[in-house]
Amino acid sequence: MNKIRKAVFPVAGLGSRFLPATKAQPKEMLPIVDKPLIQYAVEEAVAAGVTEMIFITGRNKRAIEDHFDKAYELEAELEAANKQALLELVRGVIPKNVNCIYIRQSAPLGLGHAVLCARPVVGNEPFAVLLADDFMDTERGTKPVLAQMAEVYDYEKCSVLAVQDVPRENTRQYGIVKADAYRKHLELVSNIVEKPLPDEAPSTLAVVGRYVLSGAIFDHLENLGTGTGGEIQLTDGIASLMRAERVLAYRYAGQRYDCGSKLGYLEATTAMGLKHPETAAGFQAFLAKLAKENGHGST
Repeated sequence: MNKIRKAVFPVAGLGSRFLPATKAQPKEMLPIVDKPLIQYAVEEAVAAGVTEMIFITGRNKRAIEDHFDKAYELEAELEAANKQALLELVRGVIPKNVNCIYIRQSAPLGLGHAVLCARPVVGNEPFAVLLADDFMDTERGTKPVLAQMAEVYDYEKCSVLAVQDVPRENTRQYGIVKADAYRKHLELVSNIVEKPLPDEAPSTLAVVGRYVLSGAIFDHLENLGTGTGGEIQLTDGIASLMRAERVLAYRYAGQRYDCGSKLGYLEATTAMGLKHPETAAGFQAFLAKLAKENGHGST
């Protein structure tokens, strides 16, 4: 089997939870400090060895294409002003050996449908799926989450889902798996359900925005009817795939922030602001001052 060389980014969603900020710009272009969410996701894929980025887009998503395209006028102005550091920053948004491919999703028919749109480019190869609004942060010295999962795939040669435990009252927001112990950080998935009610959920182990899938998933997605919400659900495709081959749940090393929610976005911005070399010291001082002024003591 091949290594993971292709990644799919479903970016056609409306971002309605962030209106009016997302009225004229994609939610994936919302910045965490100084980089948009989609760039963090692409960098994570690059770190895992991916060289073909496949964006499943919709209307009003041109900003994503522009972001990863060459900006001739901007580069010329920066060069003329001798702003070399900024020039290299702009040129380094995407490595030269990486290709970006854009496919229109004609209608909002669900995550499974978005993934299926990538079939003409992916073929039968294994591939990754990254949801940019699930922002994944890892500590220095720890591999990015997708690189961890690519290693698992290289060894196990089967589909791998990133999972984490969530409060039972939140199961209706996720695909939930039932899994059996397999080896360290890995469990063998025996059941997967899309957005179950808390009292019907088979566990509290939720699938979160990173997948490594075998190319066989496409046949299963094509043969599905619509599921929850009248959409083609990736979860249902995975449930069908499980009847033919193994699927593993991976408890990744890292911190996930749900940047599809306002609170998660603020948490991610705060966490990265405290790590960024240009903002860390000043931001820490500001937060300490804010806490003191609000009677919470120092941080």
